[in-house]
Amino acid sequence: MKQNIILSKKNKSVSGTVHLTGSKSECNRALIIQALSSGKVKVENISDAADTVTLLEVFSPKSEVRSLKLNNSEPRTQELRLVNIGPAGTAMRFLTAYFSFQDEEVILTGSERMKQRPIGVLVNALRGIGAHIEYIENEGYPPLSIKGSLGQQQKDKISIKGDISSQYITALLLIAARLPMGLTLQIEGELTSRPYVEMTLAMLQQSGVQHQWEGNSIHIPHQEFRETALNVEPDWSAASYWYAIAALADEAELFLPGLTSYSLQGDSVVTEIMANFGITSQFKDGGVHLKKEAKPISRKIFDLKSCPDLAQTIIVVCAALGHEATFTGLETLKIKETDRVQALQTELAKIGVKLIEKGQIYKLDCSEKFIPKSIFIHTYDDHRMAMAFAPLALLIPQVEVEDFKVVEKSYPAFWEDLKEVGFELKGKS
Repeated sequence: MKQNIILSKKNKSVSGTVHLTGSKSECNRALIIQALSSGKVKVENISDAADTVTLLEVFSPKSEVRSLKLNNSEPRTQELRLVNIGPAGTAMRFLTAYFSFQDEEVILTGSERMKQRPIGVLVNALRGIGAHIEYIENEGYPPLSIKGSLGQQQKDKISIKGDISSQYITALLLIAARLPMGLTLQIEGELTSRPYVEMTLAMLQQSGVQHQWEGNSIHIPHQEFRETALNVEPDWSAASYWYAIAALADEAELFLPGLTSYSLQGDSVVTEIMANFGITSQFKDGGVHLKKEAKPISRKIFDLKSCPDLAQTIIVVCAALGHEATFTGLETLKIKETDRVQALQTELAKIGVKLIEKGQIYKLDCSEKFIPKSIFIHTYDDHRMAMAFAPLALLIPQVEVEDFKVVEKSYPAFWEDLKEVGFELKGKS
């Protein structure tokens, strides 16, 4: 049963220290690398995000007997391992590639929303190099039946579009070194979310896996992992909500330990974006100090192509401040945990703000913006909707957020951390 939470804040001043969980993006990559390395690579500072917990459980296998009916085939019963990753999109993509070249057969499935999120591009790429994958229900979507094809690689070069989810590309890069022939990826067109691909390659390099990236071609030869430890940095995506809180506060001084200015995470660009709203970032004392300074907002166009997970946060801040900005790079938002564009349009309408879509350009119309005495925010089973809208409690006396536990996907301590810096919470047991 879903439980709601009601937020309020007596004043518009925020200060304190917030210890963030490990990066989900880094940790999920690291866990796949650890599994592929046969234990040579160890992961330190593992995130407590639900998606990461799910991935950890996957590597404690249990087999079940399942009766399947695959597309265009007769039902068959055999000993198969069922892997249910729930709403964990990253795990779905990474594990589709991982299991394709293991010595076992699995059924990979997830939540009802996961069954609506396309995976055909990745499946086609894996099939192209020799993977045996079948769709159990709908063509192009999970659940999948994957029969491991360890050692049966047929090709060492594939093309994949660059304007799709970077997780497809990362999934292929993660397994490349373990493929008998290695792998060359030819990226077609412009690469979306490039920092996430760079993160993957940097973590592989830390683990002893070398690559060559020339133009639109990334080549990883067959090679062994080396013994090493991957230390997971705190989550910059989680940090973005604290930047949003600082931006909506009258006064803000916050310290986020463990974050560095040379992060692998693309979402660390939030420091540059939020500087437009008067938030300074000073890296010292083993973390980053945030401070709010009075500054007029001048930037009108935000290209979020390389950091789509920041989109909801930035758009809500602009809307709350009545800043009529234009946004690009939101192409992947419609295939996330929910259709995030539609969700933003629906929820922002509750404060009179319109997010107008024209092709691939989105513009805020704040001409009818108002601040209600209370607001109810639907989360659409999306953790980022809950956390992006929570800072509105600095402006609106009562903010009720649907299904507060949804934040467990990436930032389980979010509500408790809000409480520590002076937000009042009701309804959370």
